[in-house]
Amino acid sequence: MAVYDILYPTAPEVPIVISSPHSGVAFPDDIRRRLHPEMAARPDDADWFIDRLYDFAPAMGITFITAHYCRWVIDLNRDPKSIPLYNDGRVITGLVPLTDFNGRRLYEGLEPDQAEIERRVSDFYEPYHQKVGELLENLKARHGKVLLFDAHSIRKVVPGIQEAPFPDLILGDNDGSSAGSSIISMAYDALQRGGYELEHNTPFKGGYITRFFGQPDQGVHALQLEMAKTNYMDDTEMEWHPERAARIRQLLVRVFESLITELA
Repeated sequence: MAVYDILYPTAPEVPIVISSPHSGVAFPDDIRRRLHPEMAARPDDADWFIDRLYDFAPAMGITFITAHYCRWVIDLNRDPKSIPLYNDGRVITGLVPLTDFNGRRLYEGLEPDQAEIERRVSDFYEPYHQKVGELLENLKARHGKVLLFDAHSIRKVVPGIQEAPFPDLILGDNDGSSAGSSIISMAYDALQRGGYELEHNTPFKGGYITRFFGQPDQGVHALQLEMAKTNYMDDTEMEWHPERAARIRQLLVRVFESLITELA
């Protein structure tokens, strides 16, 4: 199975790449056999259905890259040297996680050693990041600037990270450093008009992808949107909810319409 899948624009191209690094739920057989079966069968930390939620992107001229493999194989949104993204006491799963967000052990068999971690970096992590970089470089060359939009979701309540429920939507731009101020304002204002509870850089300010690729002084802007799974899934946060998904999708389309205008 390929490391990633790309949906190319079916409408006139715009300088936006949506990345979904956590919507993959697949495992290589040799890794799946070592995981607790009930956890491998339903990897709860995955961003379930985010690839489906944003599948309108190609019809808007947007390029969309999604990961095939689960973040428990390797987390594509972590520092490759495992440098923590936050230092406020929250649980932060590693580059190759050994537990889920709430501290439950993933492996019933042999846990990966450093040599295996390095192989996973080479086999899964580097190809995804190289392709994202290539997509951004090519779009920037054609349009003069480009936006990377990193799309994520999370359970409404994750005690391992914080006791309080998360807001519906969290826009992250690494405290204003990963994108130009006008792009940040356009995205925030458009999201604010959706009727959802919205926060900015709290409690998530963007992961490694946003922080690494976002170089606004070089014409490469990056935003992360984290959203509660209850925005598009049912109350169990296990199944797709058509009505909820339709509502949030309408807002996302409006956000991208605004961003396309701003980039033009």
